Amino acid sequence: MTFAIPTGPRRIVCLTEEPTEILYALGEQERIVGISAFTERPPEARRDKPIVSGFTGGSVKKIVALQPDLVIGFSDIQAELAKQLIARNQSVLIFNQRSIQEILAVIADLGRLVNRAAAAEALVVGYIQRLERAADSAARRAVKPRVYFEEWDEPQISGIRWVSELMGIAGGDDCFPELAREALGKNRIIADALEVPRRSPDIILGSWCGKKFRPETVASRAGWQDVPAVRTGFLREIKSSLILQPGPAALTDGVSEIQNVILEWARNHA
Repeated sequence: MTFAIPTGPRRIVCLTEEPTEILYALGEQERIVGISAFTERPPEARRDKPIVSGFTGGSVKKIVALQPDLVIGFSDIQAELAKQLIARNQSVLIFNQRSIQEILAVIADLGRLVNRAAAAEALVVGYIQRLERAADSAARRAVKPRVYFEEWDEPQISGIRWVSELMGIAGGDDCFPELAREALGKNRIIADALEVPRRSPDIILGSWCGKKFRPETVASRAGWQDVPAVRTGFLREIKSSLILQPGPAALTDGVSEIQNVILEWARNHA
C-alpha cells in the first residue's frame, strides 16, 4: 500500500461566485467542475464551466454526476442543499463570511486548501493595501456623508456588515451600523419606513439582490421628500454582483463604486 502527499481537492463544485473567482485568481480554475448560475466573475467561468446551482438551491443529481471531491457553498441560505448533498455522501464546505476580515480569511483558507497558501497570502496583501489606500484617501476629506445602503426594498433591508465596513473605508458613515452587525437579512429589516428619513442620509445606495434598483420609487416613498439624498438626487445603484458577493469583487470593484459616489457627493459639497 502506498500513499501520496495530499495536494487538495481536484474536482470542486462552487455553489456561489466567490470561491470560483478566488480559485481563478490563484490559477487553480482547472479544479472547478461546476459553478453557480449567479457567477459573473471571471466571465470565462460561465463559458468554461457547467452551471449546477442557483443560490438557494441546485441540482443534486447534476452535482453528484460531476463526481466532486469537494462542494463549496455559502451561509445558512444553502443549508438545505448542503444537507441533501451530505446525504448523498458528498464532502461539503460551507463558509459564512460576513466581514472584510472574514472574506480575507476565506481567500487564505482556499489557498491552503488547494496547496497555494503563498499565492493566496499575496492576494490578501494586495486587497489589504488597496483598502488601506482607499481609507487614507477618505481620511483626507473634511466631510463624511451619511449613507443608507438598501439591500432590498420590500421589506426594506439595510446593508450587511462587509458593505457597512466598505462604506466606512470609502469615507461614508453607515446610517444603520447597529443593523450591519446582524448576519441574517430578516434581522436587518427596517420596520418603520420613516426611520430612514429620521437618520437623514446624504446618499442612498441601492443593490436589490439582482433586481434593478429604482431610485424614482425610493424618492416617492411617503415622508421621504425631505431626505437630503432625495432632495439632491444622490440615489445610486451598485450592482449586487459587485457588492453583495462576499469575495474579491466587493473588495475591488464594490468599494470603488462606493468611492466614486462619495467623491461625486464631496465635489458637490466642497
